Amino acid sequence: MYKTLLTIGEHQITITSHSITVMNMFNTNFLLIEDINSKADLSIHIIDGYGIPFVDYHVSIFKTEDQIFFKRADYSIEVDLEYKKATISIHNELALKHALMNLYSSFIVHHNWGILLHSSCVLERSIAHIFSGQSGAGKSTAAKLSYPRELLSDEATIIKITTEDVVIFDSPFRSELKGNCLSGPYNLGSIQLLHQSLINERTNLSKSTGLLHLMDKVFYWTDSPEETQRIFHLLTTLVNQVPVYDLHFQKNNTFWEMIS
Repeated sequence: MYKTLLTIGEHQITITSHSITVMNMFNTNFLLIEDINSKADLSIHIIDGYGIPFVDYHVSIFKTEDQIFFKRADYSIEVDLEYKKATISIHNELALKHALMNLYSSFIVHHNWGILLHSSCVLERSIAHIFSGQSGAGKSTAAKLSYPRELLSDEATIIKITTEDVVIFDSPFRSELKGNCLSGPYNLGSIQLLHQSLINERTNLSKSTGLLHLMDKVFYWTDSPEETQRIFHLLTTLVNQVPVYDLHFQKNNTFWEMIS
């Protein structure tokens, strides 16, 4: 049995597996902790050889008296109702990333800690700025155009939300661009909803409009009205503290003149 301890957000997570191939998947993007016997917030056992390659994003969910099950063609998750212990079965590395995103997003929403947002996020003078939008809107493009600013995420941004502040953590859930496992957290300065355009223009949205546009950008898998209500309250707290903008941008870095 192999074992490692890693950090996602501000949570310590124990990973165990009988497969060295699985354990090697954590060598990139994840912040590993040397003291593997430290107390963990969540323990995950990972089994490989499950299912078939990725088919689509549909996840089946069902609950028993003491467990919740998430199943997709290429992964399966079994977790207790308090999100303390989980078993993940995977087909390949893509399945592992998506299963971890599913589990971690559900974990932080369950504990009312924060959300995982479909977006990229960049640091400017130690302040974080998010770029979100529909598929193909340019999240990765905006991240690439922001270089040499440090990147906190290019696919899924980890956001801790309290009534006092909203902060961002370096995300290991990467798509194209690798991270530097930056220490954090970083205060969130703004959220941009992207639209590729021939001109640069940024418009401040009302809190209600911003909330409405962010609802479908949250990574979450639930059929529970209670969990959905938690997400709504977290987003309400978010938009009450952080401005949300429509950003029409040219495919160059001049849009930063409107953000900086």
